[in-house]
Amino acid sequence: MRLVVVSAGLSVPSSTRLLADRLATAVSDRAGGQGAVDVRVVELRDLAVEIAHNLTTGFPGPALASALDAVATADGLIVVTPVFSASYSGLFKSFFDVLDPEALTGRPVLIAATGGSARHSLVLEHALRPLFSYLRAVVVPTGVYAASEDWGAEGLAERIERAAAELAGLMRGLTAGARVAAGPAGSADRAGSPPESVQVPVSVPAPGGPVGAGGFEVIPFEQQLAALRPE
Repeated sequence: MRLVVVSAGLSVPSSTRLLADRLATAVSDRAGGQGAVDVRVVELRDLAVEIAHNLTTGFPGPALASALDAVATADGLIVVTPVFSASYSGLFKSFFDVLDPEALTGRPVLIAATGGSARHSLVLEHALRPLFSYLRAVVVPTGVYAASEDWGAEGLAERIERAAAELAGLMRGLTAGARVAAGPAGSADRAGSPPESVQVPVSVPAPGGPVGAGGFEVIPFEQQLAALRPE
């Protein structure tokens, strides 16, 4: 499984990156342990210039293109932003502005943020969750906000574990569903292609036979469909 972590922290070291790393570790442990999950961290601070160029020219540079492709092909996504002016940072929003609008459709996403005060914790619900719902991602129920006083305090570790379990569960379900859709080896000709004729048993009275008298016939699906088409 591929897990991509998008961190919008600007400083080094960064509390945003610290939260991102703790979430990634927790998800990896929940999703199968070391080696079962391939984790890639995308530091937006390193892509700021290429993001600005992409916004003005419409073309991503090589590093940005690689990051966008990683996000679009991930089995799960963790996104973490610092809070600026009661919302996500401009750099964070700009990265998702240059991402293909369809790239996150059906993608499991864990949202998280850091800030200097607990008063900004609602940024998860009034800014981050609507953004990723608009992008048609599947946002896990538990978001994680870490204020300055939360580090080392009770509660943060529990929220991280709960959110990680939710994302790991969605990632396992997504990859399991992909395996089922692919089918067993040698059955590729059956996967994704409907049979030439589908017989749907429909109980209708046989000509001249009353309902419930035991005289029923099976009408092929194609014949039923043809009867609905206008002449």
